[in-house]
Amino acid sequence: MHSAGLEQNDSLEKTGRAAVAAARRVVVKVGSSSLTTPDGLIDSSRIRDLVRVLSERRDTGQEVILVSSGAVAAGMTPLGMSRRPRDLASQQAAASVGQGLLLAAYTAELAERGHTAAQVLLTVEDMMRRVQHRNAQRTLRRLLDIGAVPIVNENDTVATHELRFGDNDRLAALVAHLMRADALVLLSDVDALYDGDPSVPGSSVVGLVRGPTDLDGIDIGGTGGRGVGTGGMVTKVESARIATQAGVHTVLTSAANARAALAGEKVGTLFVPGRGRRPSARQLWLAHATAGRGSLVLDPGAVIAVVREKASLLPAGVVRVTGDFSAGDPVDLCDEQGRVVARGLVNYDAAEVPDLMGRSTRWLAREMGPSYERELVHRDDLVVL
Repeated sequence: MHSAGLEQNDSLEKTGRAAVAAARRVVVKVGSSSLTTPDGLIDSSRIRDLVRVLSERRDTGQEVILVSSGAVAAGMTPLGMSRRPRDLASQQAAASVGQGLLLAAYTAELAERGHTAAQVLLTVEDMMRRVQHRNAQRTLRRLLDIGAVPIVNENDTVATHELRFGDNDRLAALVAHLMRADALVLLSDVDALYDGDPSVPGSSVVGLVRGPTDLDGIDIGGTGGRGVGTGGMVTKVESARIATQAGVHTVLTSAANARAALAGEKVGTLFVPGRGRRPSARQLWLAHATAGRGSLVLDPGAVIAVVREKASLLPAGVVRVTGDFSAGDPVDLCDEQGRVVARGLVNYDAAEVPDLMGRSTRWLAREMGPSYERELVHRDDLVVL
């Protein structure tokens, strides 16, 4: 890269690091392997170190939200589990035991430093449903207003395989978006994103990511060998992408670098928001915080209208419907080959759609009444994927 490009990158990184240090509201995510011993027990010294860093930031007036993994890992040893269970029921059993242990450790350490811990357990449903989405936002805002440190985790004890965040990296990015955070710091057992396997000599740190093209040719396969977490480097990079789309500066580094990362020092990998037009809050919510409750299969003309022309989806363009959904639910819009091309909030129940397919809204209004002269999915409630 020529000198002008290097100078531009240096300037961009300095500005980004400064933005993290000056963040009014920051979301910090910590992974299971950073909180537990090799045999799965909670490592009190690691929690103490992390809480000390977070308390220092809170003492300066910065609002801090912690998204913490570790509940399943913490519950494994008390239940006699030697490795992370694969079946959902056992994972939920471990989480129900471990969540209390984890929160007790955070509560004690924060109290020692004059701060109050507040447990917030979220499910995908809480992000999918607009009323629950707003209520979660309102609760977190109130906790921050009164000086508490919210500790967020997925509600593993009630989650299902079909409706899960999958890992807390994605949850952290969505919380950063939900709360309009200024910065997101993803902490794990890996100190940065590398351009190759970190264990192989010659691999170097990718210090700055300005967009997806900066990662072309880089293998970002899974990392970490402790076997107690679910997130690898792929999910961390995807989470950083979600956050930067929402305008949130993101740092990926190890838990040992937490203080330096929050202080804006040059550690880990910095992901900076792009300069282009950012998706609206609703578009980000639809793309990353919802799952389709069913699907509408579109004919080729409707695919073009929705994807290229950013038009609403009309009943005339639908050839098939699957799933059991209600009006207001998110549904996937697919082409005739089954590829999901968009997601949107549907205006009709699944049972109503077959009678509408292939019909113009004018015909529907004339034959079925004026309430049927509306789109299946309005373009304001639709995001192209």
